[in-house]
Amino acid sequence: MTPVWTYDRPPRQGLGLMRLRSDPDSPGPDSRDAVALVDAALESGITLLDTAEMYGNEELVGRAIASRRDEVTLCSKFGIRWGDSGRFDDWSVHADAATVVSSCEGSLRRLGVETIDLYYLHQRSEETPIEETVTAMADLVTAGKIRAVGLSNVTVEDVRRAHAVHPVLAVQEEWSLVSRDVEEMLPTLGELGITLVAHSPTGHGVLHRGGATPLGAALADVALVRGASAGQVALAWVHEQGRRRGQPVVPLPGTTSVGHLRDNAAAADLRLSDHELARLDRAALSPRER
Repeated sequence: MTPVWTYDRPPRQGLGLMRLRSDPDSPGPDSRDAVALVDAALESGITLLDTAEMYGNEELVGRAIASRRDEVTLCSKFGIRWGDSGRFDDWSVHADAATVVSSCEGSLRRLGVETIDLYYLHQRSEETPIEETVTAMADLVTAGKIRAVGLSNVTVEDVRRAHAVHPVLAVQEEWSLVSRDVEEMLPTLGELGITLVAHSPTGHGVLHRGGATPLGAALADVALVRGASAGQVALAWVHEQGRRRGQPVVPLPGTTSVGHLRDNAAAADLRLSDHELARLDRAALSPRER
């Protein structure tokens, strides 16, 4: 089986599909727009598509990629279940071996595929040892149900323990100018040859708007000079981190808009100067840190 990607040649950028919905009563596009979004992503050179069991849209994603499956690197996640209340904070983590198997079977069925390219544990469990979870995921690799193992929302210790059981291809964590905790994990990922997939690289959309803060002003100024948007500059900042650190980083902006997708794809070609990067870094610090 060919590798999903190699550490020295990861995808340039991905597309997060968390907000993709087919329910006409919920915000987001219908299935026709999902096909247009996937087509636009592939036309823009973005082949890494990321969804999850908990997003409730795997069937929609499956229909959108059905005619172009061989062109897509398909990622999904398992381990988080919604409660019955319907509240956004009502969820629990299930990462035992039986859940790994049943969740994967469900995702394969909903996606309409035989194999998921990259399958993530969505959230670390306080109850199930990560060795049990990853052993079950390794069995899925052997069975041809998934091609690679990923982790999300985990600790450095989790990564080391998991990687000792089976090679971990990618760790998905938030990374942006307003969320930088993952930087403490980077040396371990580099040591183990694991790619960081950086979700929410524009701070859940906050950095698209600029604003009256020092960081908002810095983003707006750089964007004006570069003929770009504040969001594109924020996304370019994440791309530059991989180049500066000599470590692969795959930004994973999420959108349901074809226009925003094309803007995000263009940001991968925006090279920021050392002066611009230093200004953004300085502006992102708290007043006390500055």
